[in-house]
Amino acid sequence: MAETKPTAAVKSATSTQPKKSSNIISWIAPLAGVVLGYILWRFVLGTNSNFTNPDLAGGFWPNHKGPLTGLAKMYEGGIVVPILIGNFIIVLIFVIERLLTVMKAAGTANNAEFVRSVQFHLANKEIDKALAACDKQKGSVGNVMKAGLKKYKEMITNTELETEQKVLNIQKEIEEATALELPMLEKNLVFLSTIASVATLLGLFGTVLGMIKSFSALGEEGGGDAARELSKGISEALFNTALGIGTSAVAIIFYNVFTTRIDGITYGIDESGFTLTQSFAANYK
Repeated sequence: MAETKPTAAVKSATSTQPKKSSNIISWIAPLAGVVLGYILWRFVLGTNSNFTNPDLAGGFWPNHKGPLTGLAKMYEGGIVVPILIGNFIIVLIFVIERLLTVMKAAGTANNAEFVRSVQFHLANKEIDKALAACDKQKGSVGNVMKAGLKKYKEMITNTELETEQKVLNIQKEIEEATALELPMLEKNLVFLSTIASVATLLGLFGTVLGMIKSFSALGEEGGGDAARELSKGISEALFNTALGIGTSAVAIIFYNVFTTRIDGITYGIDESGFTLTQSFAANYK
């Protein structure tokens, strides 16, 4: 009886290794944001020199009177103000962190040009030059392409599998490499999307608290002085709304910028996989 070749794909160790990455910033940033928000509110906005009648006793929440500047008026917006300032700081921290990550993931050159150069090398069966191009490109697309090319090179010398099975092995390697890259790109974006929603609500909450306080004072005192204090209180309360909307706007803008850049990188990864599988199927039938 004739011996038949195995039809099942030979399972080989993947060349892609899990990335060691800690997300320590995900809990340091919120804590740092809240602490810095309070410090800015208490010691910068609430410094004694910003008021005509400062509360010399100090404490956690000094009751200063007579703001001299617009920033001092923001101080009188209430206890929600430092929380909103903290939210804005958290947004800035994650914007910087995501910006550095996405810039690194984008690689050193245009991904479309990089893919075309790899296509050229593969058409000429110059696998080593294609790998060198990956080392030069770096970034997520370069990493996925390099992982696929290593399996591509391995499958060229494999005599046990059919072409279709070799293509499937290459495709599997690309999928595993992609699964390691995408979570790194999307990590921490949830903070921006969450703050984009929460900051506006916090701003409205602070405004409502200020309005309650102002109308309560009007009901107790009455008269022209009370109406003047009411207008002043409403003005101070609206600082909460302004801070909330401003923070939300910044978070939304950068969230959309990052998701657009990530979509472009993801497209480059998909194009890399298509390039490798189609090239192998065409050149090594």
